[in-house]
Amino acid sequence: MVAFKGVCTKPFWRAVSAEFLATLIFVLLSLGSTISWPASEGSASPVNLVLISLCFGLSIATMVQCFGHISGGHLNPAVTVAMVVTRKLSLAKATFYLSAQCLGAIAGAGILYLVTPSSVRGGLGVTMVNSNITVGHALVVETVITFELIFTVFATCDPKRTDQNGSAGLAIGLSVAIGHFFVPYTGASMNPARSFGPAVITNSWDNHWVYWVAPLLGGVLAAALYEYLFCPNPVTKKPHMNFYFKKELECTAFALHN
Repeated sequence: MVAFKGVCTKPFWRAVSAEFLATLIFVLLSLGSTISWPASEGSASPVNLVLISLCFGLSIATMVQCFGHISGGHLNPAVTVAMVVTRKLSLAKATFYLSAQCLGAIAGAGILYLVTPSSVRGGLGVTMVNSNITVGHALVVETVITFELIFTVFATCDPKRTDQNGSAGLAIGLSVAIGHFFVPYTGASMNPARSFGPAVITNSWDNHWVYWVAPLLGGVLAAALYEYLFCPNPVTKKPHMNFYFKKELECTAFALHN
């Protein structure tokens, strides 16, 4: 019960609700970029990979900037689990964060589904493994691109660093955009909630487990390597008595016993 001590506080629920709303907005905006409207006079051309990558990246950067100071701006179960593994987030809070992220993703995908005509809705941005690659290849791709994302999150949000002058949100957004150049392989999820939302709305579950296992694995690996190998917390050593202080104690002890 100690782990759930802060559950009834306003800051706790403010953070959880922020994760829900931020994930909802992110999924709604980013999945919207995958909708392919037919080109016509006076309208935009069909979407392409660069536009999708930029939309996902800029959406996540914006949400991190907006909600980061409230909840940490996770918006991603891979980030949340990585924080738990490195003891930066309690298991109790992580449980609520994961629920909020998944529900927010479902709500965001659901809103997009309702406002998009069925003729152009398509797969609603559901992540799918390319038929030309194996599930094993998909696992590798998702693990690697999520590793890149989570490593960026930890590196840019590291309070131990004093050399940063840029925007953490923008750096994270750019890492998401870069990962989306692997869309032809797996849809470039990097985020189990982002895949879960449209999967629920469209009832599409082919190889869905890949988008949970690989991102969580990649995230944990990135977090562990960053925190415990590349940039560990400084070890606080117990102060040692210097030579002169030790001699003073020895002299005092000698005087007391003689």
